[in-house]
Amino acid sequence: MTDTIRADVLILGGGPVGATLALALDAHGLTGVVVDPADPEAQLAPAFDGRASAIASASHRMFDAIGLSARLEGQGCAISAIRVSDGLRPGRIDFAAADGDPLGIMYENRALRRALHAAVGEAGGVTRLRGTAVPEPGPHGVSARLADGRTVLAPVAVAADGRRSPTREAAGIPVARWRYRHSAVIGGFAHERPHDGTAYEIFYPSGPFALLPLADDAGDEGEGRHRSAIVWTVDERDADGMAKLGDRAFLAEAERRMGGFLGKLSDASPRQVYPLGFHHAARVTGDRLALVGDAAHGIHPIAGQGLNLGLRDVAALTEVLVEGARLGLDLGAPAVLERYQRWRALDSFAIAAATDGLARLFGVPGAAAGAVRRLGLSAVNAVPTLKDLFMAEARGEAGALPRLLTGAPV
Repeated sequence: MTDTIRADVLILGGGPVGATLALALDAHGLTGVVVDPADPEAQLAPAFDGRASAIASASHRMFDAIGLSARLEGQGCAISAIRVSDGLRPGRIDFAAADGDPLGIMYENRALRRALHAAVGEAGGVTRLRGTAVPEPGPHGVSARLADGRTVLAPVAVAADGRRSPTREAAGIPVARWRYRHSAVIGGFAHERPHDGTAYEIFYPSGPFALLPLADDAGDEGEGRHRSAIVWTVDERDADGMAKLGDRAFLAEAERRMGGFLGKLSDASPRQVYPLGFHHAARVTGDRLALVGDAAHGIHPIAGQGLNLGLRDVAALTEVLVEGARLGLDLGAPAVLERYQRWRALDSFAIAAATDGLARLFGVPGAAAGAVRRLGLSAVNAVPTLKDLFMAEARGEAGALPRLLTGAPV
């Protein structure tokens, strides 16, 4: 066993964001070591656990550019439309894809995990290690020692290790955070009527009720089943009760919230309940360190942008590091990382602030507040310029895009 492993980049965390970063760097000739504590077998379990992610069209172009899309072929469901409403009352916004270009593609998280795991395993420039490590910066690079005695050396480290990032904490980077006093119930089910690729965001006083289209699958008798994922925000006081509901009661309550527009619901998946909160790091860089994904920011799931925000981090950081390497620069030098800081700090904060504002706006109770919201939704729906702005955000195409998000290599 080699005691010392050298790479261009040390990545702490092998989830979707960390693994995508490793692949993006590998596609451009930079080597990476991914250190992750998770058991790969548990991550690759074949059963649907209820979790799914909407990959925005810009993020999917990066998947195209780094060769990941081919591994996901036929496993996703194109989002052809998004419908936003305040409850089930009149007054809504309808976003529709144009020219055959979907707003995004829904994947079950297990499909993403399998594709990323296989791609990382075959990437010649990526080494995957199981364990934990805290990088120690020095004048010429970072070093991280694993429990098995191996040491990883690299010019720069990247924290992709989640909301409670031990790497970020060890670096002493402050974080602003608060709780929403809501929890998200996440799962999925089959339904009688087709969803036609439409995602629904229905706002109730307790929080948004989101339905996300999944690809049809074969039921127990081999017949195609229409399926959707659900992200149901509830008051934190009701979270335990929702977690304990049997499938029959859960589906009945979900059907009532939907007004029955997808018909009879069945085949509920396992459900998970997550407390909701907001956090944002004061900086996305430190001493020979960059933060990506949930290590840098955590937002309300109201617009389904959490993972896409992390993928924007990946695209920007890849461009910064690849261009730095081409110029022969030290990848962990302050001048290199400061470019990433300038690029991502404002964009990520703006999206985080927008989702926080929406969560608070739609949480205001009362008939008068609801009437104002519905009037606003109808107004936006009637003004093409405003709709285009919201569409660009939904697709991940707003702002100064890294080249990978346009589908072009760096």
